[in-house]
Amino acid sequence: MGNYYWIGLKAVPGIGNVAFRRLLERFETPEAALKAAPELLAAVRGMTPSVIEGVKNGEWRRFADEECQRLEASAARLVTYISTDYPKSLFEIPDPPPFLYVKGELRSSELSIAIVGSRRATSYGVMTTGKLAGALAGHGVCVVSGMARGVDTAAHKGALQAGGRSIGVLGCGIDQIYPPENRALFEEMAGKGCLVSEFPLGSLPLAENFPRRNRIISGLSKGVLVVEAAEKSGSLITAQYALEHGRDVFAVPGNISFATSRGSNRLIKQGAKLVDCVEDILEELPKGDLSFVDNPLFQTPRRTFALTPKEAAIYELLARSPLHIDDIITQTELTAGEVSSMLLHLELKGAVTPLPGTHYAVLA
Repeated sequence: MGNYYWIGLKAVPGIGNVAFRRLLERFETPEAALKAAPELLAAVRGMTPSVIEGVKNGEWRRFADEECQRLEASAARLVTYISTDYPKSLFEIPDPPPFLYVKGELRSSELSIAIVGSRRATSYGVMTTGKLAGALAGHGVCVVSGMARGVDTAAHKGALQAGGRSIGVLGCGIDQIYPPENRALFEEMAGKGCLVSEFPLGSLPLAENFPRRNRIISGLSKGVLVVEAAEKSGSLITAQYALEHGRDVFAVPGNISFATSRGSNRLIKQGAKLVDCVEDILEELPKGDLSFVDNPLFQTPRRTFALTPKEAAIYELLARSPLHIDDIITQTELTAGEVSSMLLHLELKGAVTPLPGTHYAVLA
């Protein structure tokens, strides 16, 4: 029954990711938000009369019923942003999804690098991708990509063949196999790595889905490596998100006579780090992260805590930058007393740390 209300609240027209989380700050659960009186809903920022009407008319119920049935049949599960295994790095992006559809093992914290590039990759691009993905996996780094043809497929296969982990972020429903020739890879990813999507089951791989998918690829990763990319491509959108999210951007230089190299070569001109071996990436990663993945003594999970919606509201703000307690109060739907209480809870969970002058920051 829990999934029913999460899916239902997201299905109300006009409730996007930000409004969804504001409602949970105020009402604690999707069920309470959907059953709240109109005047209480109206007190939450962004709740227009038409959105409130969408909550109250109950038209979301049919979709929620059908989606729960599809979810049961799909062998996928819902991971909400208050779950222990929701990736905490997604709180650093401006509009993290309130839940993800997941097949396989999703971890709340792991060192990941995204590898993206052309669907029409050259043999050089495919070979280079496979080699770098395998080398990253050999150092315990999870490889994130988008399950598309070309570079994405080579990245996932390279990581899995080296015995590592890989996450595939889909621009369609998690029950849709696209491209169709990747059926075996989809099954292997679900078994040895993880598939995630924020799109409802049955969603087709429409062009407008991919920029949204790309921000999740960046959000899950410490950095983004572009192998081959034309001048106007989704890979460059992912690189742009990476810069906005404070991630490193890496690029493999390509043959100057190939159109598929123009985007990646331009990234290098603009300051992306040129990569011709895996060490070029590894030396940019925090040393503590690498010792964690390379040394079996450090293989205890980090940052594996669940959050209440009120704690999540504060954690999300602090994940982007340290803040004074007064700024936290003005930027959330919470009272001063609730903010003080939630900060104490977050400290006890090892999620945030106090700084001088009643500022707070997340623990890295």
